[in-house]
Amino acid sequence: MPLFEYKCEKCENKFETLVLSSDEEISCPGCGSKNIEKLFSSFGFKPKNSIPISTSPISSTISGCGCTPVSCGCSSKN
Repeated sequence: MPLFEYKCEKCENKFETLVLSSDEEISCPGCGSKNIEKLFSSFGFKPKNSIPISTSPISSTISGCGCTPVSCGCSSKN
C-alpha cells in the first residue's frame, strides 16, 4: 500500500494519498477533479556502509554534550 504524491491540473493542489489498488480512481481532495498528475517524490534510504548519524561529523551534537564528535570526541568519553 504505497503512498503517492499527486498534483491537480485544475486547481494545482498538491496532495498525498494511500493507494490501495492499481485500479483505484484518484481525485483531488480540494476540487474533486480527476485530472491529476502523479509526481515523482524523493525518498530516504541508508547506504549499506554508511556512518551512523550519532558518530557522523555531519551530526550537529551528541546527546547531552553540546559539541560534535569531531571537535571534542565526546562519543568516546561516554
